[in-house]
Amino acid sequence: MIKFFNSLTKKKEEFRPITLGKVLMYQCGPTVYWIQHIGNLRAMVMADLITRVLRYNGLEVTFVRNYTDVGHLVSDSDEGEDKMEEGAKREGKSPQEIASKYIGIFEEDCKRLNIIEPTAKPRATEYIKPMQEMVQTLLDKDYAYQTNLAIYFDITKAKDYTRLSGQKLEENKKGAGHADVSDSEKKNPADFALWFFKKGAHANALQTWESPWGAGFPGWHLECSVMSKALLGATFDIHMGGIEHIPVHHTNEIAQSEGANGVEIAHYWLHNEHLLVDGKKMAKSEGTSHTLAEIQEHGFDPLALRYFFLQAHYRSKQNFTWEALTGAKNALKKLTALVASFEEAKVGCAEFEEKFLEAINDDCNTPQALAILWEVVKSDYPDSAKATTILKFDEVLGLGLKEVVGKKEDIPQEILKLAEERQRAKEQKNFALADEIRDKIEAMGYVINDLEDNSYQIVGSR
Repeated sequence: MIKFFNSLTKKKEEFRPITLGKVLMYQCGPTVYWIQHIGNLRAMVMADLITRVLRYNGLEVTFVRNYTDVGHLVSDSDEGEDKMEEGAKREGKSPQEIASKYIGIFEEDCKRLNIIEPTAKPRATEYIKPMQEMVQTLLDKDYAYQTNLAIYFDITKAKDYTRLSGQKLEENKKGAGHADVSDSEKKNPADFALWFFKKGAHANALQTWESPWGAGFPGWHLECSVMSKALLGATFDIHMGGIEHIPVHHTNEIAQSEGANGVEIAHYWLHNEHLLVDGKKMAKSEGTSHTLAEIQEHGFDPLALRYFFLQAHYRSKQNFTWEALTGAKNALKKLTALVASFEEAKVGCAEFEEKFLEAINDDCNTPQALAILWEVVKSDYPDSAKATTILKFDEVLGLGLKEVVGKKEDIPQEILKLAEERQRAKEQKNFALADEIRDKIEAMGYVINDLEDNSYQIVGSR
């Protein structure tokens, strides 16, 4: 039995798909005007873990993750910043060229992090006509109205508009994602744009399309409602995104989708928490908006970052530090070396496999799942049994361990010699020298692990 914490009901619930044995899942993907930082990539890894858990349980998953390649979609403000145009001006390219460039970088990052390809990866610009059709439906049903500057969704017409966020509408602050009150014809300050016209602040917009109401471009929230319906149907099982999407983006998705379609958009809403850097929000201005390329430049394998992500629950904040990443790197090295020394997989460790399944089915508890993996490593089971079980676990964890089973690495003689010198220093109780040699070994890309019988193990670089 799989259980997920449903943000809509505010409680952990047994997961029951609409169709037995099949799951329909949607995740809000990146705005592709720049390289995605590791906080955004953590969200992608978290959705990958959820997908892997579902498939580990034998379910067939149709997973859709979109690309926002319309810059206007990132803000509801009448004078909102256009990210795609910002990127186009910065690099002297068209918005379409900018989107293609950064989609390519993002997808390469996902491969390095061993993220399984989604079933579909739609771009917002491919769905402009269906977006216009949904706007017309909302106008026809009197959920929307037109002003001189835009077409808005009337939030007073939505059923229980804030039920996802639990907020009191009057407490929403200006600039927190809802439109600024710069259109005097708006009925309510929190009414959100479905379609902006190429007028006023947007008179010179680069990305516009003709429509029955005049040239313009779609509002931010419309893309996900339209693409999810087109690829998954009016109602699907799981909608996932960052916790920052709850008060505005997902709230507005629910309102417009249910207004247009007359049915619930998704049964389960799953939200991942933020990644912090040194206890603070990631920010380009402070140089803390790290990319995967930077992680690699510092000498870390992308899978060390994935291991780091596994150490925290997807609904918990996680604090990134270089020290913490180094710890994850060393743990992965140790695990890799152990698995590499195992024999070919045979019979597994049933008791641990049951515990692992219980952990991942409890709202994708990866910290507990990792702990169980290390219990297997330290157990008295034969190496071949450990290998079988750990490879099963890795179907969820995604650390690429299948590639290293039975492929023990040859350690360079220089490293072996240093390890022997360190061992002698320890025997002579010269611990300062032993620590110095250990640091030298690590600087050369290897980790030395002391074992309980006073021997040691050298873990090769990955």
